[in-house]
Amino acid sequence: MSAPALPMRQPIRPLAPSVVERIAAGEVIERPASVVKELVENSLDASATQVTVRLMGGGTELLEVADNGWGIPGEELARALERHATSKLPPDGPIDRIDTLGFRGEALASVAAVAHLTLLSRPEGSEVAEGLSTAGGSSPTPFAAPRGVGTTVEVRELFFNTPARRKFLRSPAAEQVEIVRTLERLYLARPSVTIRVLSEGREVALLPAASHLTEAAAFVLGPEFVTGSFPLRGEIPGGSVAGALGHPVLAGPTSGGLYLSVNGRPIASRPLVQAVRLGYGDTIPRVRFPVGVVHLDLAPDRLDVNVHPTKREVRFARERELSDTLRRLVREALLGSPKASEPGRSVRPLSAASLGRPSAGTAPPPAARPSPLALPGSSLRPAGQRRLDRAAGVGPLSRLEGSERRPALELLGTIDALYWVASSDDGLVLIDQHAASERLLFESLRSRETLSRQQLVDPLVFELSPSERAALDAHEEEVRSAGFEVERFGPTTHRLLAVPTFRGRRASAEMLRELLRELSQGGRPTVPDALRDRVTATIACHAAVRAGEAVDPQLFAGLLRSLDRLASPASSCPHGRPIMVRLSRSRLDRWFLRQGA
Repeated sequence: MSAPALPMRQPIRPLAPSVVERIAAGEVIERPASVVKELVENSLDASATQVTVRLMGGGTELLEVADNGWGIPGEELARALERHATSKLPPDGPIDRIDTLGFRGEALASVAAVAHLTLLSRPEGSEVAEGLSTAGGSSPTPFAAPRGVGTTVEVRELFFNTPARRKFLRSPAAEQVEIVRTLERLYLARPSVTIRVLSEGREVALLPAASHLTEAAAFVLGPEFVTGSFPLRGEIPGGSVAGALGHPVLAGPTSGGLYLSVNGRPIASRPLVQAVRLGYGDTIPRVRFPVGVVHLDLAPDRLDVNVHPTKREVRFARERELSDTLRRLVREALLGSPKASEPGRSVRPLSAASLGRPSAGTAPPPAARPSPLALPGSSLRPAGQRRLDRAAGVGPLSRLEGSERRPALELLGTIDALYWVASSDDGLVLIDQHAASERLLFESLRSRETLSRQQLVDPLVFELSPSERAALDAHEEEVRSAGFEVERFGPTTHRLLAVPTFRGRRASAEMLRELLRELSQGGRPTVPDALRDRVTATIACHAAVRAGEAVDPQLFAGLLRSLDRLASPASSCPHGRPIMVRLSRSRLDRWFLRQGA
C-alpha cells in the first residue's frame, strides 16, 4: 500500500472577508440557544422589562426576540451590524471594568453572517420604527414599519450558508429545550424581567417578573422550593452574596439545578459549584447535588469576564479565598435553617400540595398508596426502619451456589440496609444493593420495547417548570415508551393519566418529574449515547431498591442470581458505580498482620 501523497505547499495569503466573518461567528454562535443568549442579553442591557422569544423549528427556521427596551436610533442601525461596534463600552475602554452583559459588539454581526437577519427598532420619541434586513452579511436594506418602543431581531434559516454546522445541530425539539434552559439561567440572574417563549405559536414557557429571589426560583425549580429552601446572605472578598438554596431533601442528580450569577450575569464556575456542594457536607449523598440560586455582587475589577467569547466563564481574583468564604457561608446558613435535618426523598413530589390541586385533607391508607417500582415480590420495611445487621453473630442468611463467573456466596447481613456483606471461598464481598438492583432493572427494561402502563383512577393535574415542559415536548415518544401517559390540561398545566408498571408493580408518579429533569439536562452522560439507553438508565435508577430500604435476604439472593444469568457480566450500575467490592483472604491477612499464617 503506497503512502498518501504529501500536500503541496500553498502561499500564505489573507482569507476573504466573508470567510473571516463566518469563522468569527463560530466563536459566539454555536446553536440557536447561543443566538437567544446574545440577543436577550442585549435586551437586558437596554433595560427591557419584558422579552418575548418566538421560535419555529427549534430556532433553526425562525428565532425572534422582541423587547420593550430603549431602542436604537435609525442613524445607528447600520453601525449595530458592524463587528466591534457597541454602545456598551467607550472606544478606548477600559475593558477591565465591565458592568454590562455584552460589550464586544459582535453578536448582531456574527448572527447576520450566518443567517437572514431583520432588525427593527424604535427609540423613545420616534414616531415610527426603522429597520434593516440582511442575509449572510450582505449589504443591509433599510425599511420602516410600525412598532412600539423597543427592538425586534428576527433570525431566519440559521446557518443557511454553513451547511456543515447546520448538519450537526440536534433535533428542533432538543434545541428548544436548550433555549429554554438558557432563558432560565438569564431569568434567575435578572428575575425582575418577564420572559415569554412561544413555539409554533404556542406558549411553552412563561417566567414572570418576581420581587423576591425565592419566588423566581420556584418558577424554575418548582413550587415546593418556596417552603423547602433557606436564605443565603453574607459578605465575600470584594462584595456580597445573596441567594436561596434548597434543603438537602431537594438535592438533584446533577449540578444543573444550581444557578450561579455574578453582577447579574449567569456564569458557569466549577470552583464555586464545588464550594456550595462542600458547604452541605455529608447532609446529601456524594452522588447528589444542591439546587438553588446564588447571586454574587462583586466590584468589576475583582473579575475578568473577557475570558471566553460567550462570556459565560469568568475568572475571579483571589478565587480560593472566595470559594472558602462561600463554602463557610453555605454551611452556616444550612445549619441555621430549622429544616436542615428533615428526612425525605430527593425528589419533587407530585402531590396535591405541589400540583396546585385541593388536598383531600387526609392521607389515603397505606394499602391505597402506589407501591414503589422495585424488585418483583420484594418486602420493604417502612421508611425510617433502618438498622445495622452486623455480620458478626447474624449467621448465613442465604447461600448462592457458584457459577463460572462467580464463586459461591453466603449472605451474612446488611450494613444500614445499604451494603450487603457476604463471604466467599476466597474472602469477603461487599455488595451495594441499589447498584445491583439498578443494573438488573436496566437490563430487564432494555430488553423490552416499551413498559407496561397502568391507568390512574384519579389522574394527577400538575405544573412543570419551563425546561421540564420543553423536555416533555422534545421527548414525548420516549416518555410514552417509558410507561407514562401525559396530556396537556391548560396553558401551563398537564395531567398524568398512566404510570409504568414492571412485573406487577406500579411506579410512583414522582418518577416522571425526575425523568423530565434529567432529560432536560441531557440525560445521564456516562451511559451509552443512545437516547433510549439514557431514558432506561434514568428509569432504572429511580425504580431500583433504594439505599436504606430493607430487603428480604432470600429476595436479594434471587436478585444476585438474576444478575449472574445476564448475557454480559455486570460489574457496575448503568452510570458506573461498582456493584461488588471483593476483599481477598490474602488482603484480610495483611490487614491483621497474618502474612506468615
